[in-house]
Amino acid sequence: MKIVVLERNSVGPDISVDCFSELGEVVCYPNTVSVEEVIERVADAEIVVANKSPMNEKSLANAKNLKLICEFATGYDNCDLEYLKGRGIPVCNVVNYCTDMVAQHSFTMALALSQSLPHYDHYVKSGEYSAQDRFSNFDVSFYELAGKTWGIVGMGNIGRKVASIAQAFGCRVIFHSVTGKSTVTEYEQVDKDTLLAESDFLSIHCPLSDLTRDFIDREALKKMKKSAVLINVARGPIVNNTDLYEALEAGEIKAAGLDVIEKEPLQLTNHLSKIKDSNKLIITPHLAWGSVEARTRCVIGAYENMKAFIEGHPQHVVNM
Repeated sequence: MKIVVLERNSVGPDISVDCFSELGEVVCYPNTVSVEEVIERVADAEIVVANKSPMNEKSLANAKNLKLICEFATGYDNCDLEYLKGRGIPVCNVVNYCTDMVAQHSFTMALALSQSLPHYDHYVKSGEYSAQDRFSNFDVSFYELAGKTWGIVGMGNIGRKVASIAQAFGCRVIFHSVTGKSTVTEYEQVDKDTLLAESDFLSIHCPLSDLTRDFIDREALKKMKKSAVLINVARGPIVNNTDLYEALEAGEIKAAGLDVIEKEPLQLTNHLSKIKDSNKLIITPHLAWGSVEARTRCVIGAYENMKAFIEGHPQHVVNM
């Protein structure tokens, strides 16, 4: 098998992919962005490992030997599933490899924002703490999670993990199913307006789709509490960035923590880039999924998907 890894560095150069060599001849590219690069690099590939590279008719029409696409991810929105199904090319993703880390990152941002940690870190390092005559300081209010309502959009693996942690902190947990098809019964399911109105913390863990694009927009933000903290660790376009900027500037919600934004990396044309106050907005560079452990599990998952396919029993196929 000829295995072409189009985005080797998407799992980080510190994580080995040497195990792939057990399965065939491996060619790795640090990154692949354009359709033209994909066309050239997959021309004689039998297995392609990708993450964001476009996998569609335009990029793959000349890849006559292609038998399998493996994602370095759970998401597969870079793939034209119908086209690939028509060619009999399965797409395999890696499931549940980053659940713990994404949930952890959600609370890292929520706690930092609710406890005004950026303010107090600066207060100490600026010398203001050393100059005062008392042992403590709370000039900016901060709050406990216990007794608050934690709202969730998307009650999949990550959403359920977040819910369990929120409960451990003493939160009431509510959630909204965008499709209305959730079978989760251990947490209270509510409509969108109730979710927005009652959540002290609102975290997003759903896929990007026509139903979820701009799910949090100007209208939604106006329905949230002024004390609310919004967390998005799912997909950037689920939150309208311009509307969020205006809401934060107007004080319509307290703060937001984003690991994803509408266009990545962050463009200077994105209004959110103007907000420098980390007590109001924390943005991390799409890393919530990327602990060493999670990225290692991702590589192992891709390896196991390739191995299972080669041995004749494909697993985690999303388009067949």
